[in-house]
Amino acid sequence: MTARPIEFVAPAWPAPSSIRAISTTRTGGESSLPYDSLNLGMGTGDAPLVVVRNRARVRTSLGLDHDPCWLNQVHGARVVRAQRYDCTPQADASVGTAGSPACAVLTADCLPVVLCDTSGTRVGIAHAGWRGLASGVIPRCIEFMDRPGHELLAWLGPAIGPASYEVGPEVRDACLAAAPGAEHAFVPSRARAGHWLASLYAIAARQLALLGIRRTYGGGFCTYGDKRRFYSHRRDGVTGRFATLAWVRGSGPEPQDARERFDAISPG
Repeated sequence: MTARPIEFVAPAWPAPSSIRAISTTRTGGESSLPYDSLNLGMGTGDAPLVVVRNRARVRTSLGLDHDPCWLNQVHGARVVRAQRYDCTPQADASVGTAGSPACAVLTADCLPVVLCDTSGTRVGIAHAGWRGLASGVIPRCIEFMDRPGHELLAWLGPAIGPASYEVGPEVRDACLAAAPGAEHAFVPSRARAGHWLASLYAIAARQLALLGIRRTYGGGFCTYGDKRRFYSHRRDGVTGRFATLAWVRGSGPEPQDARERFDAISPG
């Protein structure tokens, strides 16, 4: 099949010019239903060779010198250095510097959290669903950044929005234990007694604020509600994965197909 041009989502944040970050959408690949079309996730049931070709298209479109540092994500808190590995590392976050491969996480409702320092020398990405938030993947990633909170910026990439994300009390309790003061991130559900509509964006922003990071941007999309652009596991069950990538620019062009912008949000 002939793939359409890749569409990227770019952050509107005051990152240094050396920092690049994007999220892919589901547009621009070779995968067939129900993975149509730019599925980047191995192990989703899609044909592996098609996923490889989709990943190659992303690398070429971004002008990357090397393949991104893909991860075998397990909803934990392990962080690795972005480098070339013989085997895909089992981790949920990575940190890179100039010359490193791009950091990358795959999502289909979970929250990608991108970090960079104000000097433009390092980036990090964390895969933060509710389990990752509760297990501490964000503070662990910040620890690997080796910078104080006031020298870091954060961008919250596309995730399931609060109007679509109903959770039980055990999820609320776990997230509040990891982000004290984030009660505003939960609204009682009208559909199910004892359940809550949760904002991953607000939970992450509160956790970042507690760690000294108050310049947090993003939070404007809902993967569940935007089927044209995003995969959503909660909506579709069997589906693909899109990627969020960040790197310190060394060579290659700035992405030219970025279409969308995020607004800043309050850390709460």
